[in-house]
Amino acid sequence: MRILVTGGTGVVGQSAVTALVKGGHEVRLFSRDADKDVLAWPSGVHAYPGSVSEPHEVLGSADQCDAVLHIAGIAAESPPHSTYEKVNVEGTRNMVGEAERAEVGLFLYVSSLGADRGSSPYHKSKLQAENLVQRFQKHWVILRPGNVYGPGDEVISKLLKMIRTLPALPVLNNGEQAFQPIWAGDLGKALAMAVERTDLAGRVLDLAGNERTCTNDVLDQLQEITGRKPVRIPVPSMLANLGTKLASMAGVELPVNDSQITMLDEGNVIAATRDNALTTVFGIEPTPLETGLRLLADALPEQLPSDGVGSFERKRYWADIRSAHHTPESLFTVFRENMNVLTPELLELSAEPGRDALPMHEGSVLTMRLPLRGHIQVRVEELTEKSMTLATLQGHPLAGIIRFFTAKEAGSLRFEVRVYGKAANMVDWITMHSVGGRIQNATWVETVENVVRASRGLSAQGVQQEKISLDDRGQEQVENWIQKLIDERICDERSDGIEPGAEANEAVAV
Repeated sequence: MRILVTGGTGVVGQSAVTALVKGGHEVRLFSRDADKDVLAWPSGVHAYPGSVSEPHEVLGSADQCDAVLHIAGIAAESPPHSTYEKVNVEGTRNMVGEAERAEVGLFLYVSSLGADRGSSPYHKSKLQAENLVQRFQKHWVILRPGNVYGPGDEVISKLLKMIRTLPALPVLNNGEQAFQPIWAGDLGKALAMAVERTDLAGRVLDLAGNERTCTNDVLDQLQEITGRKPVRIPVPSMLANLGTKLASMAGVELPVNDSQITMLDEGNVIAATRDNALTTVFGIEPTPLETGLRLLADALPEQLPSDGVGSFERKRYWADIRSAHHTPESLFTVFRENMNVLTPELLELSAEPGRDALPMHEGSVLTMRLPLRGHIQVRVEELTEKSMTLATLQGHPLAGIIRFFTAKEAGSLRFEVRVYGKAANMVDWITMHSVGGRIQNATWVETVENVVRASRGLSAQGVQQEKISLDDRGQEQVENWIQKLIDERICDERSDGIEPGAEANEAVAV
């Protein structure tokens, strides 16, 4: 089948598109940057650039499609261009009209759990959209997922990032409001199955995980995973609503917006009178929350230099080694296989609690502990016989990459560490310009010194250092290089059928 998918680049959409392609379907991806977005899949996904809120861009998108999977929507407004009315309501109206014009046989709409009873502006917009879908002249199905979490989601991923970066966390009221999250991969599978089912027409289905949880429980589990225990500060709902508005005006990121605060207060769970369609209709065993949170911890997105603050810097630490009985390849093997002893004890490089170690490969997530910071992570984006490139993940104090490599240099054997990036946020910028920068320099100098000793060679000049600031063009070139490595890794993983975070029970100790 040929499926038109809107919103295929968000946490829900990426899982759904991946599941559809795995099921042998052809996907037409409708998004603003579709030409770039489709590169994340090796095959089976074709671009149709446009916005659901622009009728002239919607026209023609559903031609020759068998079904429309409408996921596109916003959970927070950015007036005047991005509002619930314009995107969630009018965007759905546009897509329903296009599906009817193109004589598509099936329209599937991803709504939100509680849309039929919620009082938040977001839920009201979703219910309006549901009413539009129910007027579709052919077959329609409405799916209402609970809080969807996965790499880059707007709530739990943000909480994880904040735990890894902040000394204190705001918690709504007493933190005991109930919600019923669902792992994005489970929802993606259900959406792909819904496309193929012929017995679901005219049904409204609730989907969620099996467990009802609350903010405090999620924070407890994330604290165990990260080794961080920030202070929790209770914030009354009324003050939280005001705070989110002020924070938004100031450009400060909070874990919830005012609509989500209302949804939490109302209890975002499947009503006792309704079934969980994830299990009863689709027969999918939900990913346990504990497993899903560990999957999430290893699947958070990379931090690119453009995500950081301050100047963009390149730091080099290297030594030219003579009389070493090694080739560049054999010396790099020594480093890679003994990285846990060749890097300083200060980093406490190890797996997170409860994890087993395994050899590194592209896509592996490496965890380390920094003083006063807890567990931070990097991902192996590129691994060759002579080099390894690591990208920092959300929650790391650096937004950028760390690269280790060996090379022949004028009769010597060079081992070098290069660090490209910016401070991840203003707090990290202040830290880096006080004590953090000195700690970073000492860390990589000691690493190079240890590799020299492990080589059993000599370095007459010792460890050399260099730091330069790169201009906008230099930053753009490095960022394009990083993004290319990330895209290639993701594409390779999807071609092998690997889901984000699939190796959460196989974390890397280095």
